[in-house]
Amino acid sequence: MVLAIALLLALGSTGLVNIGYLREHAAASALPPLSLRRPLASLRLLVADRGWIAGFGMESAGFALYVVALALAPLALVQSAGAGGIGLLAIGSARMRSRPLAAREMLGAGISVLGLLLLALSLIGGGTHGSSGSLVAIVAWLAASVALAALALAATRGVLGAGTAWGIAGGLLFSVGDISTKVATQGGGRIAFAAALVAGYLLGTSVIQIGYQRGGALSVAGIATLLTNALPIAAGTVLLHEQLPAGALGVLRVIAFATVLGGAVLLARPDGDSSAAAGGGLRAGRAVTEEPDGDDGADA
Repeated sequence: MVLAIALLLALGSTGLVNIGYLREHAAASALPPLSLRRPLASLRLLVADRGWIAGFGMESAGFALYVVALALAPLALVQSAGAGGIGLLAIGSARMRSRPLAAREMLGAGISVLGLLLLALSLIGGGTHGSSGSLVAIVAWLAASVALAALALAATRGVLGAGTAWGIAGGLLFSVGDISTKVATQGGGRIAFAAALVAGYLLGTSVIQIGYQRGGALSVAGIATLLTNALPIAAGTVLLHEQLPAGALGVLRVIAFATVLGGAVLLARPDGDSSAAAGGGLRAGRAVTEEPDGDDGADA
């Protein structure tokens, strides 16, 4: 029963978060260029926009539900429910663009929903909360995630497209916040991980807003959501030793994990038309705030 409640909370959380992502994207893509080099100026632009504030409020409410879900259930289980929420992101993104979902997007959304159904069925077998995990291993995992995020940002003008790179970096940083949230809910001295929680979400939110100006909502937030869910699912198994139900239900849960992530992969692939639209919005913003030094706001 507790796991079922946690799953419902996780679904409510991912619904609010993904709707918040869409509203944030709509607001941020219409603003003048944001930059990590000008954090205060960028912050003022965001908080002055009512649409962005509404989206951020939804995302924050979703996070509150997420924390409660993590206190009740294993990290991998909660994150897999969140991964299925990318289907909501796809549907909402299509409505905002006033066009139907492409065949790939429909397939990805359908697979994600199927994964959620399989996950619900696997709850019949319950599951354990695993162990508290090694502090050294947890810190090393978080540090590696931050380093990879920095590498992704360094590749914005290389092998990765700008929107893709910022989405990857945002997802990695959000995963730091998610894993830290689970560790902090273990109580005791581990409450200190609340600092990593705040840092991960603060940096992740900053990065993803800039990404919204360089790619479509589905490609940028989709890639971020994929990593935000896939990495904590892996961390739950590797770091916290979260166990699966025995027998067929355990196999069913593994299939559910793979299914929701497979759907997320399909949905996270960049869309050329949405990226181009975002680029047009960014160019319009540049006309308002062009600087003599040529800083285009893309630098990290």
